[in-house]
Amino acid sequence: MNFTPTELGASIIFAIAVLHTFCTSYFESLAKRSPRHSGLLHLLGEVEIVFGFWAAVLVIFIAFKDDLESAKAFLNKRNFTEPLFVFAVMIVAASKPILYVSTQMLHFLAKILQLVLKTRSAPTLYFLTLAVTPLLGSLITEAAAMTLAAFLLRDLVYRHKCSTALLFGTLGVLFVNISIGGTLTNFAAPPVLMVATTWDWSSAFMFDNFGVESCIAIFINALAITLIFHRQLVDPGDKKSESKIPLMVIFMHLLFLLGVVVFAHDPIIFMWLLLFFIGYTTAYPKHQSPLILKEALLVGFFLGGLVVLGALQGWWLQPTLQMMSPTAVFYGSLALTAITDNAALTYLGSLVTGTSLEFKLALVGGAVAGGGLTVIANAPNPAGIAILRPYFPGGVVSALYLLIAAIPPTIVAILAYRLI
Repeated sequence: MNFTPTELGASIIFAIAVLHTFCTSYFESLAKRSPRHSGLLHLLGEVEIVFGFWAAVLVIFIAFKDDLESAKAFLNKRNFTEPLFVFAVMIVAASKPILYVSTQMLHFLAKILQLVLKTRSAPTLYFLTLAVTPLLGSLITEAAAMTLAAFLLRDLVYRHKCSTALLFGTLGVLFVNISIGGTLTNFAAPPVLMVATTWDWSSAFMFDNFGVESCIAIFINALAITLIFHRQLVDPGDKKSESKIPLMVIFMHLLFLLGVVVFAHDPIIFMWLLLFFIGYTTAYPKHQSPLILKEALLVGFFLGGLVVLGALQGWWLQPTLQMMSPTAVFYGSLALTAITDNAALTYLGSLVTGTSLEFKLALVGGAVAGGGLTVIANAPNPAGIAILRPYFPGGVVSALYLLIAAIPPTIVAILAYRLI
């Protein structure tokens, strides 16, 4: 493998950043024991801060090794459209009218299932949130689906007293299902988006090759976790006193969400729409709730750092993929996506020339199947963490527990993609 000193340094910094994601709880415990430096330690204990922090270290490293102009040139060549898009779509998708209409739809479906299956409302809503919302990701993008599902699960599960197993089990299934749920179209999942144009993959092609398999895996994962934890789920209280939101307000919010999704590749347009949306919610505050600006900014910071750090990992990722058979590529990409963003992985794979269709399908299949194993594995994962983290013990999401919780639903996804 040929590499420059800058690339080697970048990979060392990247490895430290990955290790840091598994140590955030340690920094939080240090913060409690060291009040004098608790601010800095709390900052280092925020998982959303990790990659942005180490990206800054990388830029400083390049500036000292070469010069400031080289560091600035490196940053100017990076494409930050995806972090900006996730930032924008999180804010719009988490607005009160969008959550209201999504909740009403799930409640309507739940009532039908309850009549047919004679089940309680909480397990039915829980199942539908983990089964239906990820599939919506193929239409409204995975980032929007993650935001919706996380807020729905927050009210249904995380705000109540529940076991650690339920907390992490739900998160593991959510991450895996969102990762594979965006594969029914060619524009919703970041790892698919990175290769769709290069390989000329249409939405029809994606559905033919991933649609049925993804739907089956999502259904099995959602049903299994519901059956395991249904006794711990608390039925939602009566919400008849909650004021209804006018249809026109809901329509306007859906219109803004549609606009952001349609122009997902045009940051100037979707950021303009976001500013317009913020102005609209300020002008008509009656049916609004506080926008999640802080959470969305943290996620954007995380993903921006991943873009910077991932840009110099091609020297070892691409040769690694080139020497693999299609079967090895599937499992290799699944393992690699746990330590690097799956969109970056498929993008590097798309640069490999002369590959077969089997190789391409294996690369994408492994990347999306492994998208729930870690926070960094799939771009929407930090959005879910930002929303649900306050409800975990000590406000910390253990990377090890998440990995353990995500393994069973990941195995289901593997079996679906390899055997069906």
